[in-house]
Formats: sequence, structure tokens, C-alpha cells
Amino acid sequence: MGSSEDHAYRLLNDYANGFMVSQVLFATCELGVFDLLAEAPGPLDVAAVAAGVGASAHGTEVLLDICVSLKLLKVETRGGKASYRNTELSSDYLTTVSPTSQCSMLKYMGRTSYRCWGHLADAVREGRNQYLETFGVPAEELFTAIYRSDGERLQFMQALQEVWSVNGRSVLTAFDLSVFPLMCDLGGGAGALAKECVSLYPGCKITVFDIPEVVWTAKQHFSFQEEEHIDFQEGDFFKDPLPEADLYILARVLHDWADGKCSHLLERIYHTCKPGGGILVIESLLDEDRRGPLLTQLYSLNMLVQTEGQERTPTQYHMLLSSAGFRDFQFKKTGAIYDAILARK
Repeated sequence: MGSSEDHAYRLLNDYANGFMVSQVLFATCELGVFDLLAEAPGPLDVAAVAAGVGASAHGTEVLLDICVSLKLLKVETRGGKASYRNTELSSDYLTTVSPTSQCSMLKYMGRTSYRCWGHLADAVREGRNQYLETFGVPAEELFTAIYRSDGERLQFMQALQEVWSVNGRSVLTAFDLSVFPLMCDLGGGAGALAKECVSLYPGCKITVFDIPEVVWTAKQHFSFQEEEHIDFQEGDFFKDPLPEADLYILARVLHDWADGKCSHLLERIYHTCKPGGGILVIESLLDEDRRGPLLTQLYSLNMLVQTEGQERTPTQYHMLLSSAGFRDFQFKKTGAIYDAILARK
């Protein structure tokens, strides 16, 4: 084959074997390899790592060397013996002690998202999520499907904490929110975004509104409910009265739902919102032609296999918000994974 054909074949193999890379990442986090190396006083050899994580020496050696190739670990060889340590990437994002850790999100993806993606072809054929086929959860119970157990609810909430530890500041500073002293984070989980709001806008007060099970978990396992300017309130934002606020925040919420449910929620927010108040939508925005960014396109497929929703373009969000009555639509691409939309009543 010619060079162009060789390149095409290599690219094909990169794509076909991409799931293996993901599984290496998920498994290494699951085994606790990065945490073990972070706690060690120096690099560890294969035997020490295998003993520390309770794994076979052969399997551990193969996994560690692949992590070196993926630039997740560094290796030092002395006297014919290899020792391993974390790279800056793994120290920052793959150790649970790091303030920017993404371990819970990766574990959630490995245990839940990855299994749903095994039914992607069926999801495309049928145009619906695959929770029933994957986990036996009926479509009508989708609202609580991601919380199949107390443990998974806690893990998913921890995963969202991690998302906002990296992305929170960029979306909350995309617009000046200091003009909104009273905020409400709808579906705000354990309050990570709320805490970032209070840090960025010290004069504001914010209510985190979420279903009772989530609020209970937040109070049991997270400290954010102890923040002076953060209040937690239980409720279902599709049917229960919404807290009064100058600004309503919907972060990674609308992408879960079909247009009809999005419109219903936005209309409820509009009717509760004070005149002059606003709504901040935080999502990963598709380009107008829907052909990029690639990561957002993949997120949209993830919405297909796991939820009722999709990722949307700025124009699509504009239509949803304007139909509910909101005006003065603005959006800003942050350059990070998540973008920001602000509209006013």
C-alpha cells in the first residue's frame, strides 16, 4: 500500500481500538494505581504496585507499561528493574487527593456510560436510550435511572463535583453575574457550582434545588450545605414550586431532555423569574452546522444512549428560550468543554 493508504489504515486502527484506551484509563483508576503511586515516597516497581492494588504481577506490568505509552506514567530503569511514578497529568486529574481529580467521573463512565455505549447501534436504530436493555430500567423511570443505588448516586454527584472543579470558573465568569444577588441552581447536586458562585460573587446567595434523595446525599457526604450563603431545597423542578431568584442556573440539565420537556421547564422558570431576572444555561454547544466540536458530537451520542436529550446549537437554545418568553439572548464559547448562555426576562 502507498503512504496515504498506510496512514488511512493506521487511523482506522486507532479508531477501532480506541475503546481499549478508555478501558485502560478506567481500570487503572478503578484499581487505585495512581493513588498508590501518589502516596508512595518514591517510584514503585511492578511487585510493589501489584501488591498494593491486589493484582497479578503479569497483568500489572502490562497495564503499567501501557500507561507509560499513554503518558499517564513515567518509568525509570535501574539495574534492569523498572520503577513507575505518576506524570503531571495523572497527578492533577487521576489521583483522588487532587482538587481537580476526575476519578469519580471516569469510574462512572467505566461502570455506566461504557455499558450503554455497547448498545449504540440499537440506540441509533430506535432513536432512544438503552437503559432498559443495559440495566433493566424502564424509560419512564429515566429521571432516576442514573441513581440505581445509593452508591451510584453518590458517585455521580462526586463526578459532577469534579466537572465543576475544572470547568466551573470559566462558565460562571463568561458573563458578569454580580447583578443577580439571589440565584438558584436547579438540579445543582451537592452544590459545587453554587460554592464557586459564592467564591466569585461574594455578595450573592444561592439555593440548590434538587430531588430529595440528592439533597439527603449532599447533607450526608458533602460539606457544601454548611456554607453560609448556600441553601438546599428539595423538589422536582418539573412539578414543584421553584424558589424565587434573580438568576436561575441550568448546568448540564437541558441536554438530558427532549425539546418538549425543556420547553415545559423553561416556561416554569420564566413564570417564576422576577422581571429583569435571568437564566444561565451551561452546556457544551454544537457548532451551527452540527459537525463539531467532535467532543460535543460524542456527548450528543451519549445523550442518545443514556437520556432523552441531545446537545444543541446556540440557535436551538435560542429558540427554546425565546419560546418560553426569555429575551436578550447571549452566548459565549469559553474555549473549554462547557459554554454559557444568558437570557433575561
